[in-house]
This record gives sequence, C-alpha cells and structure tokens, in this order.
Amino acid sequence: MASEQLEEYLESILDIEEREGIAKTSSIARCMKVAPASVTEALQTLADKGLVSYVPYKGANLTETGREMASKVKRRHRLLEVFLSDVLHIGEGNIHDEACKMEHTLSDETEYALCKMLNAPARCPHGSLIGPCDRQVGSCTECQDNPKLAAAYPLRQESLVPVTSLTPGQKGIIAFIRGDSGVVQRLTDLGLTLRTEIKLVRKAPLQGPVEIGVRKTRLAIDHAIADHIFVSAGRETS
Repeated sequence: MASEQLEEYLESILDIEEREGIAKTSSIARCMKVAPASVTEALQTLADKGLVSYVPYKGANLTETGREMASKVKRRHRLLEVFLSDVLHIGEGNIHDEACKMEHTLSDETEYALCKMLNAPARCPHGSLIGPCDRQVGSCTECQDNPKLAAAYPLRQESLVPVTSLTPGQKGIIAFIRGDSGVVQRLTDLGLTLRTEIKLVRKAPLQGPVEIGVRKTRLAIDHAIADHIFVSAGRETS
C-alpha cells in the first residue's frame, strides 16, 4: 500500500471513530469511495503494520501509533485549508480536495513554518479543531521566539487532547497552550498555567462555556479560549 493511500485510510478511520466510536467497513468504504472488499484488504494490511486493531465483520480502531500518524495528517490537512482559504482565497467548495492533494507531501519543516505564518490557528474553515504540533514545547511562543530552532525541538512523548474533549469529572495536566504571549498571559491570569492539574466540570452544549475546576475553584471560560488548552488526560473522578 502506497504511503499516501495508507494515510488516507488512517485519516478516514480517525474521522469515523470520532463520530461513531468504531470504524465499520461500510463506513470507511463510503468515506473513501471504494468497494468494501478493498477496505477489508486495506484494514488487514494496516493491522499487520500495527496501525489498527481490526475485528472482521465488526470494524477497526486506531492503535496509539496509528492515531499519532492520523492526527499528524489531519493537522496538516486543516492547516492547509486555512492557508488555501485565508491566504490564497480559494473557494470553500474546493479547499478540502486541494488540501487532500497537498497534505501527503508537506515536510515537517514546512508544516511548522506554515503554522507560524498563520499564527497557530485554532480551527479550520469548516470549524474543526486543529491539533497541537508534535514538538516538545509548552506554547507557540517558544517557536515564535526561536524560529530557527523550532524544527530541532525534540518530539513530544505523550499524546495530548484538547480540554474540551475531556468528559465531566475527568482530570488532566496542562501540557500545551496554543497561541501567542497574549493568550498565555490571559490563561495565566486565570491560573491556567503549564503543569497545572485541572478537572472538567461541565461543558455547555453548542460550544457554550466550559466549566473547569482548578486549585479548589471553578472557572467558566469561553469555548474559544478553551480551544487553546491541551492536556495529558487522566482518569475520571467522582
């Protein structure tokens, strides 16, 4: 299987998992616009490579390695959509297909440069959250202050999730803050600093306020601000 096709499958499985919990063969076939038999063959190949856990007639889930690869491709796709829309002013109806063509050839160095040029956007033009980069940095200001060293930062050893993806009662340790020094300072003023343990208390529907427990207090923050906070997730508590 070509690397481009492999990445397309992983990206599709990630999308379906987020919606349905498990990626069924029929769902992948519809998403990829291929025959179910082709999907079955591809899933077996991906399972052999350790990228998915596949149960025939039930479906597949990404392994940790597969999820890391899929998330990286998805991040590049959404950054490219922002670039195509905001910089090149490509029509919204075309940016998805154009980003699909470009995402597989984007180097790490170009990805970091693109993110910096776009000022680390939080969401793509379709409203989907853009994940953090895979470098061991605490905030975007580290890359902005040292642009020549950004690509040399070591890779992050843990998978991070947006605070908005936590379930009520689940704790996490703040590991990355997206945005410039102004964003970092605003969150610092709220007590939301790196390596601080927080707990998601409640999420309002329709991207309403997010209530967070931190240092025995509760904060209600705007969903757009919460988009900037990424944590290493922990277990749920009562």
